[in-house]
Amino acid sequence: MKKQTLTIISWNVNGLRAVIRKKLFLPFIQKYHPDILCLQETKAQQDQVEIDLPDYTEYWHSAEKKGYSGTAIFSQKDALNVIYGIPSHIYKKSSLLDDQNRDANLEGRVIVAEYEKFFLANVYTPNAKDDLSRLELRYKQWDPIFLRYMKFLEEKKPVIFCGDLNVAHQEIDLARPKQNVGVHGFTNEERERFQDFLDAGFIDTYRDKHADTLDAYTWWSHWGTARARNVGWRIDYVLTSQSMKKNIKEAFILPEVMGSDHCPVGIVLKL
Repeated sequence: MKKQTLTIISWNVNGLRAVIRKKLFLPFIQKYHPDILCLQETKAQQDQVEIDLPDYTEYWHSAEKKGYSGTAIFSQKDALNVIYGIPSHIYKKSSLLDDQNRDANLEGRVIVAEYEKFFLANVYTPNAKDDLSRLELRYKQWDPIFLRYMKFLEEKKPVIFCGDLNVAHQEIDLARPKQNVGVHGFTNEERERFQDFLDAGFIDTYRDKHADTLDAYTWWSHWGTARARNVGWRIDYVLTSQSMKKNIKEAFILPEVMGSDHCPVGIVLKL
């Protein structure tokens, strides 16, 4: 019988080797068995990871800097094409250099897999940093350029993009909004840029399906037993083109999955 649904899961693992050492990665795969798994913050090159997933084809985009950032897509169906990084024609005369001359496009932050019916982009958005030293990069360069890239792909076929976007969009998306106004991840600038995605027609799938759900978070600080008390932030997302709205059967968060300071998020698509 032909498969009726497709499950896509996104997870910032905050170091894939660490999750594997904790013996939490394979049990996660075995339990949820996603059709496509998008990982962020892999912090590894492919040859540094001992993993045997015969059901999956692996596509890795690691940072030039060892042990830092990085994305990967594990897919049960081979992609038609894979694009690593943001193509230079997308940002034209601008750049992805920050104030310290670090190029965010060399940090393994974006990988796009093309399938028959859609493009799937896996993204690990740069963190604005505690001192907001990368906020200007986010506001003026990264977010507008990434949106331009998604709209460029959308001209050919519908787009799904998922990953750690490093921003809580609305007050409902973090446990303590008033205390965190202006803090990285909840600045007006970052929130404005997230709104740009929605204004451009993309759907925040979780909020589309769970508009008023409270206490739905995907990241928790290591401090003060934040996760046990569910004092968290929703900064991991799956967004899709408007044309895919009818295909989104469910959008979910998996807070019970341990191994990282983030938990997985995902969608189920009707084929």
